[in-house]
Amino acid sequence: MLREASAAGASRVTKVQLALGDFSTVVEESVRFYWEFMSRDTVAAGALLEFGRVAPLARCRSCGTQYTPECRDQRCPGCQQALPDLLCGDEFRVEAIDVE
Repeated sequence: MLREASAAGASRVTKVQLALGDFSTVVEESVRFYWEFMSRDTVAAGALLEFGRVAPLARCRSCGTQYTPECRDQRCPGCQQALPDLLCGDEFRVEAIDVE
């Protein structure tokens, strides 16, 4: 993120928009807690963190049914097969950076 801000000629990062999946192992409160330490003495110091939640979406490997699982190992509602492919919902990524 700092590399991109520097490449854009930014003097300051004002906001960082993050995507956080509902099944992600990343804890929002932990990211907020450590952000101050990680951004200290950088162009991102004091930048606002904004989290966008990403709902899970799964696809059955057997029948292709797509569904919104309530837990990571929920069986397919169409054929009851286990171990679906999780299409989204476990991500943690930077979506956008606002700079000055």
